[in-house]
Amino acid sequence: MADMRACHKGVPGFLARQDLAFVFFVFMLLMRLLELYSWVLLAACIFVNLYAFSILDSRNQIVWKIGVFLERITEPVLAPVRRMLPMPGGMDFSPMVVLLVIQYVLQPGLVSLFRALMSH
Repeated sequence: MADMRACHKGVPGFLARQDLAFVFFVFMLLMRLLELYSWVLLAACIFVNLYAFSILDSRNQIVWKIGVFLERITEPVLAPVRRMLPMPGGMDFSPMVVLLVIQYVLQPGLVSLFRALMSH
């Protein structure tokens, strides 16, 4: 049996079965990473509010480590958005903006890119 790539070598738009599997794997991985980041962002928002209202004790080493971890994961994305947005009444809307961008821009864009790759 000849390799599928060898049979269809030079045919524009043809993806071999292995290439399709790889594209599907990358698509699913990116979708899961976006979903996971959304959950981490929500957890960070809840953590910040619990910390701000002194429900969580900052002197506890585990609480402090969780806070540092969540900040290191979310701040690289939230900081540029925070600089662009006004803060009416001291409210930080950057997590909401990032979540909306993930849900309504990145994920649908990724789905349409995947569909375009699969249709060729």
